[in-house]
Amino acid sequence: MLRSLLAGAVLALCAGAAYAQPESAAQTKVCVDVNGALRPADCHGQASRLETREDICLCSGGGRQVAASICPPGVAPPGESLAVAKARNQLLRSQDTLVGATFEGRPLCVPPTQR
Repeated sequence: MLRSLLAGAVLALCAGAAYAQPESAAQTKVCVDVNGALRPADCHGQASRLETREDICLCSGGGRQVAASICPPGVAPPGESLAVAKARNQLLRSQDTLVGATFEGRPLCVPPTQR
């Protein structure tokens, strides 16, 4: 009896810890040119105030469509420069996403869109 109570308590603690894990960072799609520069993507979200996720994105000027993290409040992406574009291009040669990528300790995120 005591073992089953203890096992139940441990299971409840594990479930609570799993529930308390932070959600994954918000993501969007961006267009990256062949030289690593960002191009504007034409993204449309759902017509809902509750669900703000962008679900349809097109790269109208060419380039490659990849997922990228949206910057959290108070965090700014590194300024666009040749070094940032080269780092982005090199990173995308080895993986298909910019989610979680950094440049000189700063996240390679994109600023949130203003709606």
